[in-house]
Amino acid sequence: MRRLRIFPNEIQELDGVWITMADGVRLAARIWMPEDAGDNPVPAILEYIPYRKSDHTRPRDDLNHPYFAGHGYASVRVDIRGSGDSEGMLVDEYTEQELADGVAIIEWLASQPWCDGNVGMIGISWGGFNGLQIAALQPPALKAVITVCSTDDRYADDVHYMGGCMLLDNLSWASIMFAGNSCPPDPAVVGDNWRSMWLDRLKGSGLWLDQWTRHQHRDGFWKHGSVCQDFSAIRCPIYAVSGWADGYSNAVFRLLANLDAPTKGLVGPWSHRYPHLGEAGPAIGFLQESLRWWDYWLKGEETGVMDEPPLRAWMLDSAPPQRRYEVRPGRWVGEPGWPSANIEERRLHLGAGTMGAEPADEKTPARRIRSPLSIGLQGGKWCSYADGPDLAGDQRADDAGSMVFETAPLDAAVEILGAPVIDLGLAVDQPTAMIAARLNDVRPDGSVTRVTYTVLNLNHRDSHENPETLEPGERYRVRLQLNDIAQRFPAGHRIRLSLSTSYWPLTWPSPEPVTLTVFPSDSVLTLPVRATREEDAALPALAPPAGSMLAENTVIEPAVNDWQIIHDLETGRFSLDITDAEGVYRLEDTGTQIEKRGHERYTAVVNDLHSAEAEAEWTLGFKRDGWDVRTHTRTRMYADAGNFYIHATLAAFEAGEPVYEDEWQVTVPRDQV
Repeated sequence: MRRLRIFPNEIQELDGVWITMADGVRLAARIWMPEDAGDNPVPAILEYIPYRKSDHTRPRDDLNHPYFAGHGYASVRVDIRGSGDSEGMLVDEYTEQELADGVAIIEWLASQPWCDGNVGMIGISWGGFNGLQIAALQPPALKAVITVCSTDDRYADDVHYMGGCMLLDNLSWASIMFAGNSCPPDPAVVGDNWRSMWLDRLKGSGLWLDQWTRHQHRDGFWKHGSVCQDFSAIRCPIYAVSGWADGYSNAVFRLLANLDAPTKGLVGPWSHRYPHLGEAGPAIGFLQESLRWWDYWLKGEETGVMDEPPLRAWMLDSAPPQRRYEVRPGRWVGEPGWPSANIEERRLHLGAGTMGAEPADEKTPARRIRSPLSIGLQGGKWCSYADGPDLAGDQRADDAGSMVFETAPLDAAVEILGAPVIDLGLAVDQPTAMIAARLNDVRPDGSVTRVTYTVLNLNHRDSHENPETLEPGERYRVRLQLNDIAQRFPAGHRIRLSLSTSYWPLTWPSPEPVTLTVFPSDSVLTLPVRATREEDAALPALAPPAGSMLAENTVIEPAVNDWQIIHDLETGRFSLDITDAEGVYRLEDTGTQIEKRGHERYTAVVNDLHSAEAEAEWTLGFKRDGWDVRTHTRTRMYADAGNFYIHATLAAFEAGEPVYEDEWQVTVPRDQV
């Protein structure tokens, strides 16, 4: 390891720490703390996730946790029950058992002689989720939380469903966890029992995609762990963080608007990463910002963190459409709270392919569209991980099969902050239908950058919990709220609204082809316009990224991140092929060689909804001193008008020899999806 900077405190690391739960199951932890914490107790900071502290997250853990320890904290990384080196079984996300264990861990930390009784939680994604969920359980020692890239609503705003439409990330994420759950604990940590623990996991973790597909509406399954069910349950301070390229930026605004506890929000240009590792840039000194939060809430020191605007967001400048950005130009803006009185609504009425300040004449003809299934190939991932070209590309190709409304060239720049809203008068010709809406920046050269979007299962127009079928031909008034965004449209650019009846492979298509009719005279787009404010220039500067240690890893086979669109012009079949492989590398401090290879393929025929098919494969392997294990998982999903079909296989190998195989064949009825 190479130390990046000298810290105020010399630190010690404790590995192979066991925290015993009430039922006797032991959870594995790594702990970093000041060397003198036994004599001078310090607050504790917990990160509690299932992503393997001994190998997969080890480089990131070595960057983050010693930094907090070096500044006077006990920083603790725990593998969730049934993951990594912890005992037990992991059978789903955010189970009652997981949250109960989290409360017990916090109680254990607060009782240790090196802890002063004050505990904070930090985490990204899963760790951001359970930070909010455990905060709602109100363990007395939990005094503050930093939640990064998470959500308050597991149904309406998570990786599984969006607007009542099933996301393809539902399969993608299930496949990643299917692979991760198949991995063994590390023998160097758990001892000779590693093999029996491994076999128990292989047999018991299950196929999570099965149950996620069966819960197609907002039922009790998704309400569990959704803190939006009772925001008042959260009483400790919350710092909510995300990025515009992440899938979870909307939650920052809802938490600011609904929590009674002290709350701050930070949204940068980043994807699904900690902001000091942020892509697209600029990355920031997030560990320093976190330290200001911890020092204030866990130590009672005045750091100024609560004297600044509760919301800080990166106002994106216009940029050419690209599948990956190293840096997104823009500037920081601040708001005194959310909702903000600084935001004004600007209504743009739809017309005959136009948008403007004046309502369209009632005689303006209705417009109709039935989109080809290829609309969405330029949509990117629901959540960008910045490990490949997974952002939305040039929207001209998708707009060609969409219904488009567009302003005249802007006389002056327009900046928006918040969620654009569309009120549509519409009709469809099927009892189940979806609509995708995209707000685009049309540049003077004709290229088109997607600014924000949403999708809506029209059966869910009034309720995600109790959807209602549509009456073909009946006219409806439907409201669509697009994802929150901060964006500057320069003078001379046009603002475009694009509507389509499919958005594959971001969402599963409707059961049958749909023709959408839009009545322009009854339709309007409302933009959350923000005037430029002089106060923005006075915002305190954010420090550059910093950390603790850089892992000395050896690359054996390089990472490959590749997206390819393949279109057979004779048959009309097209596919999006994604290779997402970290390759093979060795962690020099432990000698562990790690293999991570993933491949996803989404294929369909342009005008055949029932031809849509998704497949994901993962190979994960570990080698060290005669320990040689590997797992291979494959998940395939397709659908017809009545059912979803899932086929999955799992194979595990030791020293190249098979030790376990399993297979699933699942049929799940479609229920207005």
